[in-house]
Amino acid sequence: MEETLDSRIAFAGRALTLEVLSIDIGNGRVSQREIIRHPGAVVVIAERTDGKFVFVQQYRKAIEALLLEAVAGTLEQGEDPENCARRELQEESGYVAGSLISLGTITPAPGYSSERLYVYYARTNLQAGDMNPDDDERIEVVHLTREAVEHAIDQGALWDAKTLAAWLLFLRYEGKG
Repeated sequence: MEETLDSRIAFAGRALTLEVLSIDIGNGRVSQREIIRHPGAVVVIAERTDGKFVFVQQYRKAIEALLLEAVAGTLEQGEDPENCARRELQEESGYVAGSLISLGTITPAPGYSSERLYVYYARTNLQAGDMNPDDDERIEVVHLTREAVEHAIDQGALWDAKTLAAWLLFLRYEGKG
C-alpha cells in the first residue's frame, strides 16, 4: 500500500481531472504519482438478432486515427452503469438493448488513471432508431459478422484496447453459456 501524504489538482477539465500526489512508498521513501481522475465509462458489445454486431467508427484526435470500436461512453454523475450502457447504445447507434448482461469491469490504465470500464453484452432488434450522439461526436455505425470482427482483429484494423478486452470478455461469456 502507498500512503498519500499530499495532493493537489493540476488540471480540472470537462471530462477528467489530473491530480498530483506525494506518496510514501515505504522504507521512508517518498515519490510522486500523477493520476487522471475519470468518472468511469461503459463498453457495449451489441449483437442484432441476425447475428451481426454493432460497432462504431470515429476519429480519435489523441492518436490521430479513425478507430473501429464497440459502443462506449462516459458515466454521468451518479449514473448507474447499466443505465449508461442503454443510453450510450441508443445515442451512438440508434439501437435499443432488449437484454443487457454484465460481462465484467476492466481498468484500462491503472498505472495513471482511475477509470473503470463496465462491459456489457446487449441483444438488439434488427432496426435502429434515431441516433443522438453528443454535439462533438461524429460517429458512423458499422455492422460486422463475427467472422468480420475476428478478421479485423487479425489484420490490425480493430486495435482499440477497450474493444479488444470487451470482445474477449464476450467470447468467454459465450463459451460458458
